[in-house]
Amino acid sequence: MSEKKDVLFLCQYFYPEYISSATLPYDTAISLVESGLSVDVLTGYPKEYNLKTEVPMKETHRNIRIKRIKYLQLERANFVGRLVNYFSFTFSVLLKINSLKHYKSIIVYSNPPILPLIAAISKKIFKTKVIFVSYDIYPEIAIHSNVLSEKSVITKMMRLINKFVFKNVNKVIALSDEMKQFLLKNRPLFNKDIDIIPNWYDDKGKALTFNKNEIDNKKFYFLKTKKFIVSYFGNMGVCQDIDTIVGAMVKHKSNKDIHFLFAGHGTKVESLIRTIKENGLTNATVFDFLHGQDYTDALNISDAFIVSLEKNITGLAVPSKTYAYMMSGKPVLAIMEEQSDISQDLIRHSAGYAIEPGDSTQLYNAIYNLSLDPDKCQVMGNNCRNIYLENYTTKKCTMQYVSMVNKLLEEQ
Repeated sequence: MSEKKDVLFLCQYFYPEYISSATLPYDTAISLVESGLSVDVLTGYPKEYNLKTEVPMKETHRNIRIKRIKYLQLERANFVGRLVNYFSFTFSVLLKINSLKHYKSIIVYSNPPILPLIAAISKKIFKTKVIFVSYDIYPEIAIHSNVLSEKSVITKMMRLINKFVFKNVNKVIALSDEMKQFLLKNRPLFNKDIDIIPNWYDDKGKALTFNKNEIDNKKFYFLKTKKFIVSYFGNMGVCQDIDTIVGAMVKHKSNKDIHFLFAGHGTKVESLIRTIKENGLTNATVFDFLHGQDYTDALNISDAFIVSLEKNITGLAVPSKTYAYMMSGKPVLAIMEEQSDISQDLIRHSAGYAIEPGDSTQLYNAIYNLSLDPDKCQVMGNNCRNIYLENYTTKKCTMQYVSMVNKLLEEQ
């Protein structure tokens, strides 16, 4: 029998896809390979978040052996489409479960939420060690966002799956302290079972502060006349509090110097665009998902950023775009409950504002005050950058995975 390889990544998205659900596992895999471990990936065939015209079903990239599987991929904008995608991908992986016996450990992610079941089964059958990375917590996140009811069949099924999964993993990775505390209270886990490793963003250097008239990206030419640009990038789905942002936009409607820039995807995008048109809001623009140089330029021209979670979602998810904002050295306005790690970072280090979900007046005032005080903006931005350098660089975070995986592999 051939010797088992060290690590298998089990995830729906991976290189060359550009969303965080793909780039974060990719960065982790690179760090593990560079530390001397052997790494394979079993992932979905890229479709929606891919810029390449052709992607091979199998390839070796930077010493990572990647195997892709095709599955039914419907439109993700509605719940049924996402559900079909989840089950289709998980079933496709299940058909290959026998191949999982060739690995000492598996790193599996919570998206799709039923995928960890396959890893847990492999531990039961093949004694493979399992690391479960909890990006989002199901079914609670779906219940609190009114996607599922407490008594639905899917909710009951998820609770059964969770019971089996959490009894058959070696280590759980939580993205924040509040997520760890939720897991300790609501899952059969002990403190030693959970490590906190936050998400991260690649350090591209602090964004330059420059006159908007110097913008040379044609996509953003129209912003040259705006004195203060506040941006929201990334997911706009059921977990994100977009209504509070809209409320602040309406209050700023007559202020021609402040502009709201959106870019991303999710179930609330169409509603946002419709609301902007219905209210005649000329102070807002919505782009599709930005990536590459367009995204870097968007970070550079922005004066402040917004991240958000709906009320009662704290501990169930963490917006990963926060770390790109902190990296760029701009103030962050976090619409989320005060006990979250992100809000606490901003408050303790005077790096932005923590806004209670639903309080559009508080958000309006924060934006207005920053727009009138460039010195305060710069100080808060510098503080954000320092938080990033201290806690959220790619190297700092992925090396925690390297240490954790090596320690787990050494255990008998």
